[in-house]
Amino acid sequence: MTERQRTVTWTDPMEIAAAGRGAAGVDFLRALADGKLPAPPIALLLGFRPVQIGDGHAVFEYEPDESHYNPIGTVHGGVAASVFDAALGCAVHSKLPAGVGYTTLELHTNFIRPIVRDTPKLRCEATAIHVGRTVGTAEATLKDATGKLYAHATATQLILRP
Repeated sequence: MTERQRTVTWTDPMEIAAAGRGAAGVDFLRALADGKLPAPPIALLLGFRPVQIGDGHAVFEYEPDESHYNPIGTVHGGVAASVFDAALGCAVHSKLPAGVGYTTLELHTNFIRPIVRDTPKLRCEATAIHVGRTVGTAEATLKDATGKLYAHATATQLILRP
């Protein structure tokens, strides 16, 4: 068996969170996407990143990696679910004012085809459907550059107001 190694270095996530508390959601998320704030540890660990943030819209990219494999030789579904959770949450977060946060209540993912290390870079596009006082919902797709669908998902977010 050939052993491989991966090293991940990150910034204190509480410092990142503190930097964003005074900003509207869309401004905080754009600072992350533009590299003005460091990436959160989960994004570095799993290899995904925000590339576009808009009002109610978030786009992430993910490059499949064999370090994400399950024992049957494909990327573990939890990795795609994590990319969805990030993008869907950010689509809702981008609609929130400063000082208001969210947490995922429900995530539903439909896997269409397997993701393997040779799968090209994937793009996760998420759009907020509804952002109310206490609940937000969003939907997303995970596709390659040719438009081939690998998975789609929906989420419900609990809005956390002070």
